[in-house]
Amino acid sequence: MEKKLFLDDIRNPIDCTYYISSGEIYLELWDIVRSYNEFIDYIELNGVPDVISFDHDLADEHYDMSVYSGPIGPDVSEFTYDRFKEKTGYDCAKWLCNYCIQNAIPLPKYYVHSMNPIGKENIEKYLENCEKAI
Repeated sequence: MEKKLFLDDIRNPIDCTYYISSGEIYLELWDIVRSYNEFIDYIELNGVPDVISFDHDLADEHYDMSVYSGPIGPDVSEFTYDRFKEKTGYDCAKWLCNYCIQNAIPLPKYYVHSMNPIGKENIEKYLENCEKAI
């Protein structure tokens, strides 16, 4: 049986079936972690799962969309993660990539179920680049 890890501060896997094209996978059994620290602890204790689904926003401060926006709208070029005190799903993706490289482990299959379009793209691009580096 595949081991699946779901990273999200609020939702459960079943909550993601309606707006993700691969939603049917969220009806399966998942282990759930709610924060950056839980994510790391889980992997260090259980190893890298077969599948990980990432949310980006893991704390109240991450839901303030004004930090992602410029004067006219979303401005990714102006966005930096140092605006946050709490770690995001993007930080989890970076940690996972480093962990896999250091331990010579391939990245697991992954999904990004975040409703934050900038955060979702950041996680996807980071993991795509990591796959190329491994």
